[in-house]
Amino acid sequence: MIDRKAPHAHAGAMTEAAFSRRISRVPVPHDDIPAADARRLFGDLAPDVVALLAGTAGGSPFLAGLMQREPDWLRRALAASPEAALAGLLEGLVREPPDVLARSLRRAKGRLSLLVALADLGGVWELEQVTGALTAFADRAVQLALEALVEAEVRRGRLAGQTEDDIASGAGMVVLAMGKMGAGELNYSSDIDLICLFDETRYGTDAGDARTVFVRLTRRLAGLMSDVTADGYVFRTDLRLRPDAAVTPVCLSMGAAESYYESEGRTWERAAYIKARACAGDIAAGARFLAALRPFVWRKHLDFVAIQDAHDMRLRIREHRGLHGRIVLEGHNMKLGAGGIREIEFFAQTRQLIAGGRDPALRDRQTVPALAALAARGWVPEAVSNALAGTYRAHREVEHRLQMVADAQTHSLPVTAGGIARIAHLCGESDVAAWRDRLLERLEATDRLTEGFFAPQASAAGPALSTHAASVVERWVSYPAMRSDRAQAIFRRLKPGLLRKLQAAVDPDEALASFDGFLAGLPAGVQLFALFEANPQLVELIVDVLATAPVLGRYLARNAQVLDAVIGGSFFAPWPGRSGLEAGLRQAMAGTADYEAKLDAARAWMREWHFRVGVHHLRGLTDAFVAGAQYADLARAVVAAVWPVAVAEVVLRHGPPPGRGAVVLGMGSLGAGLLNAGSDLDLIVIYDADAVDMSAGPRPLASRAYYARLTQGLVTALAAPMAAGRLYEVDMRLRPSGRQGPVATAVSSFRTYQMEAAWTWEHLALTRARVLAGEPLLAAEVEALRQDVLATTGTGAQVLGDVADMRRRLAEAKPGTGGLEVKAGPGRLMDIELFAQTMALTTGSPARAVAEQIAAGVDGQKVSQTDATVLLEAHRLFWAVQAGVRLLTSGAAEAQRLAPEKLGTGARAFLARQTGGAEPEALVNAAAVRAAAVIERLIGGTG
Repeated sequence: MIDRKAPHAHAGAMTEAAFSRRISRVPVPHDDIPAADARRLFGDLAPDVVALLAGTAGGSPFLAGLMQREPDWLRRALAASPEAALAGLLEGLVREPPDVLARSLRRAKGRLSLLVALADLGGVWELEQVTGALTAFADRAVQLALEALVEAEVRRGRLAGQTEDDIASGAGMVVLAMGKMGAGELNYSSDIDLICLFDETRYGTDAGDARTVFVRLTRRLAGLMSDVTADGYVFRTDLRLRPDAAVTPVCLSMGAAESYYESEGRTWERAAYIKARACAGDIAAGARFLAALRPFVWRKHLDFVAIQDAHDMRLRIREHRGLHGRIVLEGHNMKLGAGGIREIEFFAQTRQLIAGGRDPALRDRQTVPALAALAARGWVPEAVSNALAGTYRAHREVEHRLQMVADAQTHSLPVTAGGIARIAHLCGESDVAAWRDRLLERLEATDRLTEGFFAPQASAAGPALSTHAASVVERWVSYPAMRSDRAQAIFRRLKPGLLRKLQAAVDPDEALASFDGFLAGLPAGVQLFALFEANPQLVELIVDVLATAPVLGRYLARNAQVLDAVIGGSFFAPWPGRSGLEAGLRQAMAGTADYEAKLDAARAWMREWHFRVGVHHLRGLTDAFVAGAQYADLARAVVAAVWPVAVAEVVLRHGPPPGRGAVVLGMGSLGAGLLNAGSDLDLIVIYDADAVDMSAGPRPLASRAYYARLTQGLVTALAAPMAAGRLYEVDMRLRPSGRQGPVATAVSSFRTYQMEAAWTWEHLALTRARVLAGEPLLAAEVEALRQDVLATTGTGAQVLGDVADMRRRLAEAKPGTGGLEVKAGPGRLMDIELFAQTMALTTGSPARAVAEQIAAGVDGQKVSQTDATVLLEAHRLFWAVQAGVRLLTSGAAEAQRLAPEKLGTGARAFLARQTGGAEPEALVNAAAVRAAAVIERLIGGTG
């Protein structure tokens, strides 16, 4: 008896075992006469092998004929492992003159067909081994054919400057394997889809003549592979996937092809290039060409428009082939019909196009691994991925058996019950009715899964609108986002559900007005509307954001790409921390060596994470302090990643940093680790080049000028407006001598200044300083210097006197406006932070955060625990209001002028949640009075 194990059961340790010992299934003979002939011809072999050969011959006239033609070779192949037989077949093929090679390839193809069929039908090889063997032979055949034809042209002197050494590399011509050949998934009787290109840069002014030769050579290559002779054919060859095939030659220059894809490439061509692979000729040039096409294939933003494109393509295929209607097995196309192979491939490829630009792990050429990767990354439920992968394997086996019958390039089931029974028998099934039921069930299940993904759902009717709401909605069609018919079509499907969600907001009119502003600010709509249609949960998020923080909605209108991150899988994952952020940003910037491209990548990356922090804060997933720490983590990661980019740009022109390099010091709230949504960055650059006068580079600079240039480069990298916006505003006024001093400070000068000339306010500022980037040894030295300054300069009554004077002057210059303005004024944020810094300075504490600095004052018996509690409670309240207001407003000036009555319903509810009270203004005023009384009593200055 045959042990009917799964085909993959013989992988692993038994891979190299003899053919006969790995047979796990056999076909059921459909025709008795050829089956009997096979038993007589091979009756001396092992019983399992005889059963396999008889069942194969009884189901496939084509394979029966090959057995009769190649009995001796087949006996030798079956005595060894199939891997050894395949290797021997491939190694036996060598470069020969084209006419001789044509015969050799055709005879080898017949042997390959027999070997692969028996390994497949006998369960000796898995699907991937079957398709891999067919692809390996195709690669070898195309390479040898190209070499033979190029050799002839080189010897005739028709390819300028090329020699015998250039033959193996195609003399600059490359063949791209597309489709199933590119993916290593050729089917049993597959044609091969090729694109032929040549590297025109190898030929200079002779490129036109070279193109003529390569066009002729490509036609001969296709004929050598596909012409049917007395020996058969090698592979039917299709060259129609090349750019604009109706009007372009069969071999193009790489430059012409690249220009076409950049200007006119379509979604189906992007999908085709998922599987593209250089298979013959100048492989290195082919790899460069495919690398240049990555931005065309893999869009950097999530591309849900691909869903509609793929759906339209499916409908065109079905219309052209007449494949509409209920699934009936007789005549059903296993490749293009409903629930077929192409549906599964489209399902995987469309998702790859959507997300593969952001995630290279999704770019697998093969269908089953692509489904697994999509499931692993959360784009497809694992159960769906497993179901489609299993169906794909089963469909491909049926497809192979359809083609084995007569070596025909067919994908359709026979139109008669007897013909279908033959296929069931080749699959090893004697119960044809049960086999038919299982096949129909697989087709229908796949059709349901894929149709639900591709076909746009009809929208229910929208809600009744007031006269005012109807007038708002009426003007939407005139907005720039609606300029295309496609955008309007998608939005019509979205609008009913969108309006229902807007009406369910706390204040529907306010939500509608905010959405109207959002929509009016969109420069285009197709991509975003497709994103919403494919991800309905995003609409809820948008409505929630708009109803609470219209400013964030306006930001979204200008930066809709940040929504990619919401769908990308990590938006609601745990916070990665500063090290995780730094690693992610480095990876985002690593895709290009171009300076501006790196900075644009940093801006796009930062926008997404900045938006994430804001949304988590807005929706109550984090509180104001967690959000503040995350904004600070984000800024520190950006500085740490951008600094080496700025350094590298200066190094190119002026050589490596002289001396021991430099560090970037974060000051103020950045150093303290607590930023809000609108914070700028206070920075200082400190360097050590005392022992070196000049840099050593193409254009040397004096050390001081070098580090000034480097500092300016950092500021530009962070603050310059680019296509993707800016990273942060940068303030460098906290450096020694402020605006009057040099933009970068030598560490020796910094030490002298801090010890001998700095004002008390500068020592206070130093309490929050933190090294963010730069040379580690210098960073440690600067931190030690900071602590030394704090330990030696904060004693005595002068500090308290200076602080009291500072409080008095601040109260006069910035008395505060009250209300929700929590930053300026006695007892408010700046006052409490100044008091905390005073505690750190007078106790010599290295602490940077407000709570730790006040705790140092408690430990040093400069403030009681009761007073500390009053100050910390006020600080928590003020920070919650400050962080919330900055999320709701577009800038510091607007935040300062903001009155509670100017806030919308959603914004007021948000602030109430932040402060724990319905009247935030009253809470703020009461806390400020208590805090001011403590600070006045302990320091004075405003009494």
